[in-house]
Amino acid sequence: MTRIPTKSEILQWISDHPTKTAKRDIAKAFGIKGAARIDLKRLLKELEEDGKLTKRRSSYRDANTLPPVSVCEVTGTDADGDLYARPLEWNGDGAVPRILIQLRKSDPTMAAGDRFLGRLTAVVDEDHSHTARIIRRIGNSPNRLLGVFRKGAEGGRLIPIDKGSSKEWIIPAGATGEAQDGELIEAEQSGPKGRMGLPKARVIARLGDPTGPRAVSLIAIHQHGIPDHFPEEVIADAAKAREPKLGKRKDLRQMPLITIDPHDARDHDDACYVEAQKDGTFTIWVAIADVAAYVRPGTPLDREARKRGNSTYFPDRVVPMLPDALSGDLCSLHEGVDRACIAVAMTVDAEGNKTGHTFHRALMRSHASLHYEEVQAAIDGAPNDRTEPLLDPVLRPLYAAYAALLKAREKRQPLELDLPERQIVLDDKGTVQSVNFKDRLDAHRLIEEFMVLANVAAAETLIAKKTPLLFRVHEEPNPDKLDALREVAHASGLTLAKGQVLKTAHLNRLLNQAQDTDHAELINISTLRSMTQAYYNPENFGHFGLALRSYAHFTSPIRRYADLIVHRALISAHGWGKDGLAEEDIERLDETAKLISDTERRSMLAERDTTDRYLAAFLADRVGATLTGRISGIAKMGVFVKLDETGADAMIPLRNLGGEYYHYDAETQTLMGSDTGQIIALGQKALVKLAEALPVTGGLIVDLVELDGQAMARGPSGGRGRPTRRRATVAKRKADKVKRKVKRRRK
Repeated sequence: MTRIPTKSEILQWISDHPTKTAKRDIAKAFGIKGAARIDLKRLLKELEEDGKLTKRRSSYRDANTLPPVSVCEVTGTDADGDLYARPLEWNGDGAVPRILIQLRKSDPTMAAGDRFLGRLTAVVDEDHSHTARIIRRIGNSPNRLLGVFRKGAEGGRLIPIDKGSSKEWIIPAGATGEAQDGELIEAEQSGPKGRMGLPKARVIARLGDPTGPRAVSLIAIHQHGIPDHFPEEVIADAAKAREPKLGKRKDLRQMPLITIDPHDARDHDDACYVEAQKDGTFTIWVAIADVAAYVRPGTPLDREARKRGNSTYFPDRVVPMLPDALSGDLCSLHEGVDRACIAVAMTVDAEGNKTGHTFHRALMRSHASLHYEEVQAAIDGAPNDRTEPLLDPVLRPLYAAYAALLKAREKRQPLELDLPERQIVLDDKGTVQSVNFKDRLDAHRLIEEFMVLANVAAAETLIAKKTPLLFRVHEEPNPDKLDALREVAHASGLTLAKGQVLKTAHLNRLLNQAQDTDHAELINISTLRSMTQAYYNPENFGHFGLALRSYAHFTSPIRRYADLIVHRALISAHGWGKDGLAEEDIERLDETAKLISDTERRSMLAERDTTDRYLAAFLADRVGATLTGRISGIAKMGVFVKLDETGADAMIPLRNLGGEYYHYDAETQTLMGSDTGQIIALGQKALVKLAEALPVTGGLIVDLVELDGQAMARGPSGGRGRPTRRRATVAKRKADKVKRKVKRRRK
């Protein structure tokens, strides 16, 4: 007679053999065959009902132990910066196990809410019960749903605010969180799909009126997961900071360093001064706030700054990388107060070539906090009471050094894109008052050129001293994007040479051809789109756009974590103190580079989405009005138009173009009408009628009225009838014929 094991023996076997827990494995281990399998099944069922075992597909495991491979969710970091997770499949009696994630250099960057498949190992430690190695990332936590709550008979629905999303979510009656109809809410997925195939969610936060002016940036903050509240321990850490003492620092307080920033700037992290020599050479001083003196490796401040990666700027608020006690006070180079800094003195010859540089850890005192417009006005002959005393001793030498740097810049030929920056002006209530394009003054360019030179000096110094750092990397465009740019150039009657090693000078030549023509903006935008995105890396791959072999970010440590790493590297390289690069900083440079490159992109997307929503709000009361613009993009789903007045991007869905079929040609970036032969191409002037402006999503939908001054042609049906397959075939033949003609003309 077959012996049936006891429940304790079964539990011990499963504990000792976590990878062999199927019923057949257990039966084989105890020699159970035939009808005895029924008794084994009964025992396993009882253990499952008692909560001692958990069934996972056809396998069993001890409910109070974790399987060797399990799905986990990241919970965040602890005070020491270690990353922890929790298992998503835990049915045990005790507390949910705490899992320490053992990250490797090849692992993806993980943040709170991210999920992964992990290989677990049980350990004896008072802090955690298991360690985990990441097998693969399996997506983010589903609890970041942002939308508008619409009340229903039994609960309600979440209407998403993303332009590209149309999926709604059911909010059951007990999961509304008392949200009111029309409120902006944050929710998380709570169960499987319900009736009508819609997934379920529950409200976890009520965010107020989605149409309120102040909600625009709040939507982006929540939507992109940007941390906007500092933990108490971080605030307390910042509150400990004290004003700096001279000590071993170089005393620069008598040097008339000044800051030049936007008129509404709250933080000032760079100051400059120029000593002009009689032989036509210059010594350019750039002093940068010494943030490393306050944000030490491994502290709560440091962990929070690294997690944020950078400050994020919106028209109505800033989400800073550092608390205001530092970003707005002790680390800001305010006028007339002592501030710790790291300064670089760069010698430049009359042709703008840097001939040497030295770094100093110093104490400075800003002699004036000026803004760009008043500095430029002073140079242009209209000084005010603040700038007049500084005109000869400070401002004119700055511009003289800048004139020399322009000579070197001309030889270097960095990419010279001309893309005006939009400025959204809000009133006191947060409503859009106007949308303007910022003037580009020599005062702006002067500061930019000085900062580039200082960043180069930092990279060169750290390379020479063989100190680890983070480079700012910008690789050259890939061939496919360059071919697309050539197509746009040819369609505009311009040329971009092929068959040579691409240099920025070649692209500048194209931009110069387009200057002062109707195609100028299109060529600038297309050139920008052909570029790869800059990122941070411990390896130096050069900076294509700036035409520089070595480049690092050194000049903005208040708002960028990369600059703080470079500051620490300089401190270590010069032996200035114990607050330089920590061993942990060096070990995880790859991980930090990936993290802050991602947070930078996150901020860019959030800022862009906010701008889109403000522009949609600004245009919402002009629905039905006609607006001018240019075709800026063509895709299978429709046409994009950049509006002249605001620079906003509007879409013409393909269904709105008329009754005829339009053939899309990816190679030539055109649409061609099957009946009329109408060709829609990049760069064409467009007169459009505003059909929809949706502030909550930022979407702008327009109808095309005229193209290059001609009324839009209509197909024979004149309506929006369903296009036939024959008309689609005819359109393709016509498009192929046009393409052959274009190619022959280019030869």
